Amino acid sequence: MTVTPLGIPRRLLEFDIDGEAARVPEGSTILDACRAAGKDIPTLCEGDTLRPKNACRVCVVEVEGARTLVPACSRKAEPGMEVRTDSERARHSRKIVLELLASSVDLSTTPRVAEWLKEYEAKPDRFGPDAARLDEEPRVDNDLYVRDYDKCILCYKCVDACGDQWQNTFAISVAGRGFDARIAVEHDAPLTDSACVYCGNCIEVCPTGALSFKSEFDMRAAGTWDASRQTETTTVCAYCGVGCNLTLHVQDNEIVKVTSPHDNPVTHGNLCIKGRFGYQHVQNRD
Repeated sequence: MTVTPLGIPRRLLEFDIDGEAARVPEGSTILDACRAAGKDIPTLCEGDTLRPKNACRVCVVEVEGARTLVPACSRKAEPGMEVRTDSERARHSRKIVLELLASSVDLSTTPRVAEWLKEYEAKPDRFGPDAARLDEEPRVDNDLYVRDYDKCILCYKCVDACGDQWQNTFAISVAGRGFDARIAVEHDAPLTDSACVYCGNCIEVCPTGALSFKSEFDMRAAGTWDASRQTETTTVCAYCGVGCNLTLHVQDNEIVKVTSPHDNPVTHGNLCIKGRFGYQHVQNRD
């Protein structure tokens, strides 16, 4: 029998979303409330294991009485609040943000972006071929994961996961300012010369594929990566006694990458180098 912990009861707040009454526990964000109400709000920088960063601005909604649009991922729901998720103003803002991102960043491996571009009639090509892009080759300097900054939207999720919110390694940070801002390790060195401990928790939270398993990168380059043919099996890591959960992604009877369930009370989506990358021995058939 599964026992669900009750936790501390929280007072319910009542407010309005698109003309309909909504009730959510106190402390919930507008995005939490929208999802509970079945509203599909696009978001890129929001992560269920990290504190909101308000970086991508794709999830903005209109709140009655507010001077500006507010990010749904971080704005707390308040009693009596009137929220409009699909107003002309909110839709126009999302359209512009998507156009700016897609014109300057390679979003080809970002889930659902093609769907959002179509929904909001965004036309990133209108900025022309001279739109600012990094045009940087992927950094392949180790055997575990690849950094492709052409796909980075500066959401800072990798910085937070590597820093004080989870790993406390602080190998990743933001270098430069303004248009020159970018994600880097100290002194922009090769990953092998940095403080990285290869836990891969930055890969787990990256929303665009700017950070990816070397195995996935190689398969995509070869044209053999096919997520629709992959199965996912959750098991327990056998390396130590902590009890971390692993989700094995298998294609053609080969493990192609490992993730971890975000709702697991032990790992919350985080792993160490052994759990994340130490799976080769499982399929060594020699």
